[in-house]
Amino acid sequence: MDLELTIINIINYSGEARSLCMEAIGYAKDGESEKAKKSIEEANNKLSEAHKNQTLLIQEEARGETKSISLLLIHAQDHLMNAITVRDMATEFVELYQVIHSLKEEKHHG
Repeated sequence: MDLELTIINIINYSGEARSLCMEAIGYAKDGESEKAKKSIEEANNKLSEAHKNQTLLIQEEARGETKSISLLLIHAQDHLMNAITVRDMATEFVELYQVIHSLKEEKHHG
């Protein structure tokens, strides 16, 4: 396994997931909940890919094949954990914006 490529994959997939989550929040804020949910779904797919790469590294370590812990690997782990946190928060924001837009509609029509 190419260690650097696996680490870069974690960083890339995590970064894409985070961006999709931020996009979802923007869609939700604008009242486009279906687009927001689609972005969250795409983010989950990216996080799944990042996790697959992380699992490869964990399995390698479990077999005693780990070369060393690099700053790049730590950076990748930070990206992954950040993306997971942003995904969790974005999911909550999307739900909150749906409630806000629903209440605004009720007030406007009621």
